[in-house]
Amino acid sequence: MKKYKRVFLIVCDSLGIGEMPDAERFGDKGSNTFVHIANECNGLNIPNLNALGIADLDDIKGTTKVKHPNSFVFKAREASNGKDTMTGHWEMMGIYTTKPFKTFTDTGFPKELIEELENKTGHKIVGNCSASGTKIIEDYGEHQIKTGDLIVYTSADSVLQIAANEAIIPLNDLYKYCEIAREICLRPEYLLGRIIARPFIGTNKDNFKRTSNRHDYALSPFSKTYMDILKENNYEVSCIGKINDIFNGQGVTTTQRTISNEDGMVKTIYETKRKFEGLCFVNLVEFDSEYGHRRKPKEYGQAIEEFDHQLGQLLTSLNDDDLLIITADHGNDPTWKGSDHTREKVPTIIYSPSITTGRKLDETTSFADLGRTIIENFNLEKTNEELIGEVIKPIFE
Repeated sequence: MKKYKRVFLIVCDSLGIGEMPDAERFGDKGSNTFVHIANECNGLNIPNLNALGIADLDDIKGTTKVKHPNSFVFKAREASNGKDTMTGHWEMMGIYTTKPFKTFTDTGFPKELIEELENKTGHKIVGNCSASGTKIIEDYGEHQIKTGDLIVYTSADSVLQIAANEAIIPLNDLYKYCEIAREICLRPEYLLGRIIARPFIGTNKDNFKRTSNRHDYALSPFSKTYMDILKENNYEVSCIGKINDIFNGQGVTTTQRTISNEDGMVKTIYETKRKFEGLCFVNLVEFDSEYGHRRKPKEYGQAIEEFDHQLGQLLTSLNDDDLLIITADHGNDPTWKGSDHTREKVPTIIYSPSITTGRKLDETTSFADLGRTIIENFNLEKTNEELIGEVIKPIFE
């Protein structure tokens, strides 16, 4: 018999909690997203996370250790070689990535790639640097209106983004250019996780605004995942936020876009009102995109507090046979140098009203223990032997 009918897995994108053993290899020894944010904010007001036992994991200013019989807490280590969004999420669903995706944060894209993209799209390219999406539109948007040049940029992620004013470059053309870029960037020398169309509107730098017509062209996972196993056995895999994009739709039954962390939590809470059996998989990206990469620790702290408030609403909406998992996919310490992700362990909380033996558990050696545990809950077998992960047995006590 299934112990839990519905599993809600929420990824607080980039909310790491301390360096991995190999962090020095990534230049991240000493990073700690959660703790450093709390220190910068002179403490965090997070009563719901506190009640679930977050203080067991580290010295997070503003929290105190409490008994938490309804929740297990532990730190999870990443087994894969990387610290990006796709690697972290794919690992949660069983995929072990040995070779990191390409990034061009420091140098921009190679001249040969840019020239090929120009030749195949028929447009000159400007930008070609690591930049904030809003800033690069401000810098080059008026130029694009005059010339029709494409704005190409990257970030700390493995991504190539093409920004275009919808009045100058029609959406269908922008999408076609992104498909061209996707084909080029499947080659090993350019292998990127995602190509993203970034349309915007406006007539000058004072009123440019990105629209909701963004479209991601991601790599598909290299093999079946635990999501596929759920879907093949007629369980729902309801995705909220950019989960569908991260997995290129593979293993997904339904998807909802979000415009903010708040919107993602509203949609998650609404899902608790719906009858289904399976997984609701949620990504809250603003922690990473708005505050981690932009090195805004105090704003990041405020976002954690706002999440905690909505978490309180979610907790009251869960049934006894629901399971809630809160975790992260990597770190992005806003007090750290540069604007890149940081190689960190991630905090993990597993809660259900029916859990009675909650406590701190030992660190896990892979994010994939979550996916493996989810299919175990539904009495499903690991049909792909390449998938990694072990069952977290205490939650079935």
